[in-house]
Amino acid sequence: MKIYGIGTDIVKIKRIQKSIRNRYFLKRLFNQDEIVKCKKLKNSSHCFAKRFAAKEAFSKALGTGISKGINLNEIIVLNEKNGKPYIKLLKATKNIVDKKLKKKRYKISLSLSDEENYAVAFVTISI
Repeated sequence: MKIYGIGTDIVKIKRIQKSIRNRYFLKRLFNQDEIVKCKKLKNSSHCFAKRFAAKEAFSKALGTGISKGINLNEIIVLNEKNGKPYIKLLKATKNIVDKKLKKKRYKISLSLSDEENYAVAFVTISI
């Protein structure tokens, strides 16, 4: 496999902390599974900030940014049982990515981190 694209994003956690108070913001940017997971955590704003950064980093790796039919709530950041994060694509966003990459097999790799004030995500897409 070769690297198709890479993307990174950094988010100020306080900005996300303020935004997640708005229900419309939550539903527009996050899938219900992400909302449930993050709200269970003590530092829910850190959880949301990492996921937001991952969605932005993914769109940069794809080369489209957040446009052309890419819906942030269809880019879902989940965790394997061992804690490793991964991205799952749904509906229209998955169809757009499949067509853009022109491959049935591609791999999305994701790394997340946060500190007191910031969350960061790094994404590679390999084809």
